Order: sequence, then structure tokens, then C-alpha cells
Amino acid sequence: MSQLLRKPTGTTGTTGKVHDITPETAGWGYVGFGLYRLTPGETVAEPTGDREVILVLVEGKAEIGAGDRSFGELGDRMNVFDRTPPHAVYVPGGSDWSASATTACTLAVCTAPAKGGHPAQVIGPAGIALEPRGKGANTRHIHNIAMEGRDVADSLLVTEVFTPQGNWSSYPPHRHDEDDYPNMTYLEETYYHRLNPAQGFGVQRVWTEDGTLDETMAVSDHDVVLVPRGHHPCGAPYGYEMYYLNVMAGPLRKWRFRNHPDHDWIFQRDSA
Repeated sequence: MSQLLRKPTGTTGTTGKVHDITPETAGWGYVGFGLYRLTPGETVAEPTGDREVILVLVEGKAEIGAGDRSFGELGDRMNVFDRTPPHAVYVPGGSDWSASATTACTLAVCTAPAKGGHPAQVIGPAGIALEPRGKGANTRHIHNIAMEGRDVADSLLVTEVFTPQGNWSSYPPHRHDEDDYPNMTYLEETYYHRLNPAQGFGVQRVWTEDGTLDETMAVSDHDVVLVPRGHHPCGAPYGYEMYYLNVMAGPLRKWRFRNHPDHDWIFQRDSA
């Protein structure tokens, strides 16, 4: 199995902390991603240390606390494919957070280096709206939870994407693996995938133009794909809708990318 494809862990991969991806386990320097699948009444807590955190309630409800603040019960999206904006909370470095599930709950923990520029706060669903992107079989729908247009984090860029059945996403193929602002920014990235119906699969390819990296993976419900460099489109077969939650971070909190030269004509045509 590809080292870029991470399957849920634990006894069954269905309860507890089923993903715990750190810069050390990923082999890079910035992005971390954790995922909890909690039962009602279950409580989890973690310190942030030198990292900032964005908690995303992918599904379900939980009482959320950060440092000495209690944000009460958050979450109203019981099925991620309802496409309603998610509840999300920012937690700075040098603090801690806790979550106590009041229903069955899927909680994403997105992390990156902290710089001390933002306080603990609720950052969604207010300010998040579903936006279309692309045309034809390249159409998908975006929730910009914490992209650069929202000044809600020091390092993290977080977004979620809904891709209809039969469509492609993160397409045309693009990369953001060079620290060459304003032409491109170096950003590591994780994709947390969901499929509807859940027994489905999607496809994601990660490759570099020089061929030193070229992996094509079948992704299942709750899988995570690591994108250390290169182009990284994904596709949803007919009959199965795809969701993914993206976490990006690097030296600069800006998203600047370059399309693959062989496929940039698609972007140029569609944006004309």
C-alpha cells in the first residue's frame, strides 16, 4: 500500500482516534491531522503545545472548550453530505482543547505551527457559504473554512469540498510545492475523504512532473491521503458522491499554485 494513503486505525477504525498524522509520521514539517469518531458522552482533550488547532465538527454535536473558555454545544450537521456549513473552532498554541460528544460525532483536528496571532474563537458556520467551482464534470462545491481570505489562523488553511458523482476535483492537476511567492507557495496538504454511499470509492493521483513520485490510490470512506509535493487530482465514480476536508500549511499562509503544463489549457478555456 502507498505510504501516502493512511487507513483508519484502532480495533475497527470506527471509534476513538482513528487518524493521528503528525509532521513526524508524515515525514514533513508543517501539517498535522487527527480524526476522532466519538460516541455520545465520550470526552477527549489535547494540549496544543507549539501548534495551533482548528477543530471541525464534520458530523454530529459536541460541547467544545478551549483554554478557560467554554463554547457550549456546537454542531448541527448530522450527515456531512447535507452540505451545510460546519461548526469550527480555532485554538491557539500554548493552550488546550476538549470535546464532549452529545451525539455520535466525527471531529477533525487540523494542526500547524502556531505564531500567537489569534485568540480562541468560533470560526464557523458564520462566514462560511457553499461556493461552486469549475464547469461541467469539473464542478464541485467549496466551504472555505479558513482559507487566506479569512484572517482566522496563523498558519492553517482549511477547506472542505463536495464533488458530485462522476466529477473530478482538485482539477486541472496543480501543485504548490515550491517556496517561490508570489508565483507559488510551498504547502503540505492532507485530504480526508468521505464517500456517499459509504461503501463507495474514489481515486486520487499524486505525481511530480519529473516522475520521482507517481502514486494512484483508491480511497475509501474515512481514508486520508498525504500530498507532500506534486499534482493531486481526485475523481468520484458514477454513483458515489465524494467529500474531502483539506488541511494545508507551509512557510507562508497563502495559496498560490501552478497547473500542470499539459493540462492548463482546461483552466484557460473554462476561465475565458
